[in-house]
Amino acid sequence: MKAFIAKLVDLTQKNSEEIAKQWAKDVKTNAKTGSYHKAPEEKIIRQARDFYNNFQMMFFNESPYEQAKEIFEKYAEERYKEGMPLHEALYALILMRRHMWLYAEFQSLFNVDVEHRQAVESLSRTILMFDYIMYVVTRKFWKMMKL
Repeated sequence: MKAFIAKLVDLTQKNSEEIAKQWAKDVKTNAKTGSYHKAPEEKIIRQARDFYNNFQMMFFNESPYEQAKEIFEKYAEERYKEGMPLHEALYALILMRRHMWLYAEFQSLFNVDVEHRQAVESLSRTILMFDYIMYVVTRKFWKMMKL
């Protein structure tokens, strides 16, 4: 399974710019991410590119929750200071995950039956990482709202 996870993460990191641009087009037009509609494109592309590049560090870290906390508290703080509603900040992350998997699927990264099973296992691990991210972002927003 690790080889396939590494394949997905490596593909994502190597193509972070292209995936980030596809994501940016999506969040700039998606009805659920209105705060992004007028945001400068380069700024939001950088946001996604940073995410995809940091994802590898988190994915292979022995303490992925601690890594998520370190990286995504910053994400939460930046979105909060921008005045972005929490639901939009979270939906933007959901779209990042979706675009990562759509890109891998489009590249036919997983194309044999054995690889499909291992891809499902990779997806489970990816979802766990995003669960950590969502928790950290939500907690950081909550703390900042109480200040």
